[in-house]
Amino acid sequence: MNKRIYQYCCLLLLLFTSCKEANKEVVIKTDMKEKVATKMNTLGLIGGTSWHSTIEYYSMINQSVNDHYGNNTNPPLLVYTLNQAEVHRFQIENKWDSIAHMLVNAAHSLHSGGATSVLFCANTPHKVYDLVQQELDFPIIHIADATAKEIHKRKVKKVLFLGTKYSMEETFITKRIEDNGIEVLVPEDQKVIDELHRIIIEELTYGNIVPSSKDYVMEVIKNAKEQGADGVVLGCTEFPLMIFPEDVDIAVFNTTKIHSDAGVNYILKK
Repeated sequence: MNKRIYQYCCLLLLLFTSCKEANKEVVIKTDMKEKVATKMNTLGLIGGTSWHSTIEYYSMINQSVNDHYGNNTNPPLLVYTLNQAEVHRFQIENKWDSIAHMLVNAAHSLHSGGATSVLFCANTPHKVYDLVQQELDFPIIHIADATAKEIHKRKVKKVLFLGTKYSMEETFITKRIEDNGIEVLVPEDQKVIDELHRIIIEELTYGNIVPSSKDYVMEVIKNAKEQGADGVVLGCTEFPLMIFPEDVDIAVFNTTKIHSDAGVNYILKK
């Protein structure tokens, strides 16, 4: 009888010790996660223009943070998806103030969720960057600033800029790059601008890669190289779905990747 009681007590002691160690392990792991979380800033992504490129932003940022920590640590990342059909309608109707209003609302929503900075997951919304930024008391990470920094890093002096007709005909992206001492070429022929815009709006924003359209874009890049361009800025975040560095023999600046990296630097407080 005494032996049986002794065995029972030993079993209880073993169970108690195991539970204590398991609880200690959980506390340690929880503390580690909290320490990791406190090291990162929360970033908000305003996407949907298009959702295809927004996925690329989300994937690239998560992968970069995983790589940084060497495990499956994910960043504190929030996503707000705009209605692209509504955005395109406002663009056609030249109601950019309405687009700015959409972006301000999205940014405030993300900020309420904990984001301390946001970025637009596309080039064209930066047309109203100033209008949106003045309504916010937290920063928007500008795609052109990140792009200019990368161009300088790779010691490229003259680039071709390709994007929507809004970003090619106007200077809200190109001038910001030029202000960093970089020469920027854009297509001069209106027919070329219109066709590039059509490829983006009618094909790439739907995730459709048409071989003949890719050939067209490649020819535009070839012509720019003959004019002295030693780099091309894919200034529409859908173009990297079609054009890859191995396709051309000049430097390719993927604004989706560059902008995502800028977001990662903010998250990791670099």
